[in-house]
Amino acid sequence: MNLAAGATGANAAFQSRPAPVFPSLPLHLGGSVAWGLLMAACAFASLAMQGRAQTFHLAMILLIFFAGGVLAWIVALPMARLLTRRRSAETRFAAHFALLSLGTIAATAFLFAMDYRLFYAQWHHPFGTRIWAYQFVFTAVGAVYQFLVMGLRLYLPVGLPILAGASLWLARSMPPHMPPHMR
Repeated sequence: MNLAAGATGANAAFQSRPAPVFPSLPLHLGGSVAWGLLMAACAFASLAMQGRAQTFHLAMILLIFFAGGVLAWIVALPMARLLTRRRSAETRFAAHFALLSLGTIAATAFLFAMDYRLFYAQWHHPFGTRIWAYQFVFTAVGAVYQFLVMGLRLYLPVGLPILAGASLWLARSMPPHMPPHMR
């Protein structure tokens, strides 16, 4: 009788422990590569639907969207898991949806800005000067604005259902941590 009670107590303690913040290594690294490939596929599909897939910048565009997706997954997934460890599936879905979407946009915009900056660096003042700092900041801000106006649409219409599906899968795949009577 005591053994059964002890097992139930240990089982209850195990179930009440919060989900780990960092996902398993295959989910974290494999998921980041898969998310990057999906974001590059979104950009390609959008360009193809607009009849602009034959651009000579296609490889660089796809590389930026891939790398943005990889970086976003690596950062957003642990953040979403940390914020939703003791929350319901709906809250986990919302957190994954918001953090993956904002993280992907931010990471891709950052990489676009750095590529933009590399192009214009040849006309900028030497590194470390006050003028260089102004040029760096305003070039990056201009590039992020340009990405938000022109590059953000490459995530649509394909990216939205992919984001919703990935968020739903991630929310459901997190181990339950609260006893059913507390949900």
